[in-house]
Amino acid sequence: MNRSRIAVALALGLLALWTTGAIGGTGNGAPSGPHYNLNLIGVPKGKSAPLTNTDGHTIFVPLSGSCKINLQEGDFQVPDRNCTDSDGALFQLPNPDPTNSGTTVYSVWARALGKPGGSSTTQTCFTDTSVNETYCSIYQMFLVSSTGKSAFQNVSQDLLYVYYCNTSTGKIVRVPLFDSSVDQFFWSYTNTGLKLAQLRFYQVPTTVAAAGASC
Repeated sequence: MNRSRIAVALALGLLALWTTGAIGGTGNGAPSGPHYNLNLIGVPKGKSAPLTNTDGHTIFVPLSGSCKINLQEGDFQVPDRNCTDSDGALFQLPNPDPTNSGTTVYSVWARALGKPGGSSTTQTCFTDTSVNETYCSIYQMFLVSSTGKSAFQNVSQDLLYVYYCNTSTGKIVRVPLFDSSVDQFFWSYTNTGLKLAQLRFYQVPTTVAAAGASC
């Protein structure tokens, strides 16, 4: 089976994984229709329980500080919900762009909820274990909770790809999640008082920035 057929099969296979969304427009910036929910909940104290192999659509993150959300390929689920311990959390999600075409199989929208003033940043990173080097994307998801209605923003480029500068060529390289040349992907999450970051994964495409620009 070639790569394009794999991408189509993956898209069709995702249909069974989405929770049902509104039929009409949401009115909050996100698309309407089926989606998968993931909530990143800021907590003032670390969780003592490992929270592995439990059902749920939540990951507990430090209310103040940083943690690592490790990523692995597969159907949407949260195998490890505790990002307040030493080994971080684990989130499983499908390959978003199997051929690195620049158009995703699914898209991610996010918004901040909670007391005004809280914010968080998230960078997508990978570790090349062959040279023991970690690369984090030049793009990042920035969420801030403010007064008034909270709107979703498309963060697919921020969370599903790593863009980094190849110092040998002076050009930007684009690496999608689960690219076969890379060993370990993760989200580096830094929180400054944000109580809730709400992520929604919709089965709609997003076209992201091309590679090859000068650094």
